[in-house]
Amino acid sequence: MKVLVVGSGGREHALIWKLSQSSEVDALFCAPGNGGIGEQAELVDIGAEDVESLAEFAETKDIDLTIVGPEAALAKGIVDVFEKRGLRIFGPNKAAARLESSKVFAKNLMKKHQVPTAQFAVFDEPQAARAYVRQLGAPIVIKADGLCGGKGTIVANTLSEALGAIDLLMEDRIFKQAGERIVVEERLLGEEVSIIVVTDGTTAIPMVASQDHKRLLDGDKGPNTGGMGAYAPAPMANETLVKHIMQQVISPTLKGLGSEGIALKGVLYAGLMLVDRQLYVLEFNARFGDPEAQAMLVRLETDLLPLLQATSDGTLDRIPITWRRDAAVCVVMAAQGYPERYTRGRPIVGMEHASQLPGVVVFHAGTARRAGQLVTDGGRVLGVTALGKDIRHAIERAYQAVSTITWDGVHYRKDIGHQALRARN
Repeated sequence: MKVLVVGSGGREHALIWKLSQSSEVDALFCAPGNGGIGEQAELVDIGAEDVESLAEFAETKDIDLTIVGPEAALAKGIVDVFEKRGLRIFGPNKAAARLESSKVFAKNLMKKHQVPTAQFAVFDEPQAARAYVRQLGAPIVIKADGLCGGKGTIVANTLSEALGAIDLLMEDRIFKQAGERIVVEERLLGEEVSIIVVTDGTTAIPMVASQDHKRLLDGDKGPNTGGMGAYAPAPMANETLVKHIMQQVISPTLKGLGSEGIALKGVLYAGLMLVDRQLYVLEFNARFGDPEAQAMLVRLETDLLPLLQATSDGTLDRIPITWRRDAAVCVVMAAQGYPERYTRGRPIVGMEHASQLPGVVVFHAGTARRAGQLVTDGGRVLGVTALGKDIRHAIERAYQAVSTITWDGVHYRKDIGHQALRARN
């Protein structure tokens, strides 16, 4: 089979890495890819959001299955364009992708169909939002309605921070049209966990629960990012909790979409908070998480291709999934200045040493090759992922590998996975 993966980050590299192990894959393409993906797939110089050109390429090259990584392409309706041409593609259509592309849509759907989530209000005018925030006080959470690359949620600990967040989103438009409307919601305090399910619109199969680290700095301090690391499995997500998540969150969400005439095929990612044993949805994504995908896919024993095919074809109930017993930890190595302005083109050294360590896979995100040299080419540059017999060993291996890689201005958190260690003690 010929397979095309759309995207250029660590998630897409992890998908390519796993697909390259399938005996059914004859040719792998990635559009546009990055400096590491090119070692396992043929790179295609088409942007992830150029959906018409991607469809033309898939048609011309007789691509058997296209797999969409980034949310922006899904929000632009890449699945609708491909399906209109009769091309097989993995991912939700534009209507279903609104679960991620519009927080207002997601919150209203949850409210209507009794999916547990934090209390909220929606505003399209900053003055009304300010009045509401002054009435409620802080701490409080301010969210841009649209896609912001994982950076559109601002947790305000003080009233001043909350009012400033409204100004940033609605007046300064730091995320452009994504901040035309905002969601203001209560802040929940508890334990976070993420679960990803694959669904063909009828059957939903949970993948292994994981934990992301959104904040830039150790101790969950600093601004939100696209994700600074992840580990799997999450110790708190035992069989009983996963069953509750499926019953209380996943099933009513899929049924709610169905009642609106929307069938979600692909991935449903639920970011959750457990507060006094009660589940609440923090956010939905309509694609594999990044960096959660890196920690998840290294543990997957099952061939990924048949799973994705079955999800696209509506035959997911026929696919068994098996996992390695090992734990996995992914540490994101980022460029200095991320998640704001950062410098590109810094030479990366030490990659060959890290890749030779047992149980370690280094996934490329923001990298490029220039004159034969691997250089930084994005904010999140690498996802150093390691397997271990338990979380502690996986953490040790991951940081051993991280210590061999460097470039001018490298930044990474030093406490990825420590929440899992505390949970085990």
